[in-house]
Amino acid sequence: MYPTVSDVLALPVIRGGRPSVAAGSDGLDQRVRWVHVAEVADIAHLLRGGELVLTTGIALPDDAAGLTRYIDELADAGVVGVVVELLRHWQGELPPAMVGAAETLGLPLITLARETRFVSVTEAVVGLIVDAQVAELRAAEQVHETFTALTVSGAEPAEVLREVARMANLPVVLETLSHEVLAYDSAGADTTELLANWAERSSAVTLGERTSFDPDSGWLVTIVGARGNDWGRLVLVGQDQPPHRHVVVAERAASALAVHRLVARDREGLERHAHRTLLTELLASPVTSADLTARTRALGVPLENRKLIGVAVRPSAAANPAPAMATQEVLRDLAEATALAARRARVSALVGVVDDTTVRALLSLTPQANPDAVLLRLAKEIHHAAPASPRAMPVVLAVGTTVDRVADARRSLVEAAHVAQAAARSPDGRPYHRLDDVRLRGLLHLLVEDGRVAAFADRELGPLIARDEAHGSRLLDTLRHYCAHGGNKSAAAAAAHVSRTAYYQQLSRIEQVLGVSLDDPESVLSLHVALLAHEIGGD
Repeated sequence: MYPTVSDVLALPVIRGGRPSVAAGSDGLDQRVRWVHVAEVADIAHLLRGGELVLTTGIALPDDAAGLTRYIDELADAGVVGVVVELLRHWQGELPPAMVGAAETLGLPLITLARETRFVSVTEAVVGLIVDAQVAELRAAEQVHETFTALTVSGAEPAEVLREVARMANLPVVLETLSHEVLAYDSAGADTTELLANWAERSSAVTLGERTSFDPDSGWLVTIVGARGNDWGRLVLVGQDQPPHRHVVVAERAASALAVHRLVARDREGLERHAHRTLLTELLASPVTSADLTARTRALGVPLENRKLIGVAVRPSAAANPAPAMATQEVLRDLAEATALAARRARVSALVGVVDDTTVRALLSLTPQANPDAVLLRLAKEIHHAAPASPRAMPVVLAVGTTVDRVADARRSLVEAAHVAQAAARSPDGRPYHRLDDVRLRGLLHLLVEDGRVAAFADRELGPLIARDEAHGSRLLDTLRHYCAHGGNKSAAAAAAHVSRTAYYQQLSRIEQVLGVSLDDPESVLSLHVALLAHEIGGD
């Protein structure tokens, strides 16, 4: 960081000359890049800007027009201040024309009442400049080492942004090129205020170069991307002209984020990560904070004054009878396919993987939207997009109740997951399922966490399960086929691939073990409900 004009005036060698600011006091915080001793008036064309000019004025003109032109030319050249020794040309004070021109242009004009060795001033100021440059180099080296370590360790974007906020002591936001917030660190600032109308504010800030500072917004912005594939912008918010160190921090952080994305291509993307974080928070608590709604709005998914619908998408158990736990690769593909479908269907939605079996989405519709029409359009796109994923398989789409309050979004998401779980075992070709489509199975899914349901299933089926475990029999499967075919013994025997005689004997054994009659409709109904509850409890 270069010293300011005020810093130079505080040097002992300057103070010994009894300095006095004759004009342009508002410009004393300008940075001094160099010191130049010049006695002639025609000097501006040799300067590069940022200089503090030292002169005795011995060769300067005395006429007002000449002095005004002299000051104008220095200001146009970017000079940050003029120091005049009042001994050889002028005594006591400077000509009014010179002072007036400097004041008009805001150019600091300083007088020295005593003889001052300009060479000593030059040495002292250059010493300050060199010290500042060395400090900047050391700071840049520290920044380089910090972000290199983060890159090598595979740090997540949140860690990178946390370090940026710490180093710059400013809020930092990572956004897409379409101005949707992927991640941020508020550095202690109010999050709601930071993200308010983010897309609108951000779209107004354009870049002239890859890294640019916008003085109107106070934003330092750098592009994030690699190999010619730019995908985001990193924004340091709320500052005056940024020091060089902040530019280094922003650019090194952008590099670390770009490398992370290249390395993590086979892992969850940044957008999915941001969506998953918000969905997890929505599901974790029925109370929704203003901070969360501000973040979803900044991500392009407003939740307030909207129709909200929870959606769950999961692989069909009929097509994938293996473990209930879907692989993370399958779910990541399905999440990307769902997000793509939402974009194609022109639906604002949070989409992410929040457990081991299901992709969740929260649709945000305008108050005027027709939910059924939107859901049909979305379902069509999801069923079309899912088979295009690398590890494709048929999927089941389930939706929760449409709600109009953010506080009820959790209920809709939970309901959708229960419906999907129930529908996954017996898909019927519907584009999507609601709670009333899965009937008794759906009700039991909603009650799965109620211990009384599990206790009921254990009372009804416990002896049969124990018998199977002790003797290696399959009486529970026999009962399942019987209930599934509505008590039709012939059809059940055929489905079980057992002769009718053997099947009838197995049914008699079930009646003996459980102490019930399978000719009693209420007993069969009770056993069927218990079987469904037992099956759901084992999901």
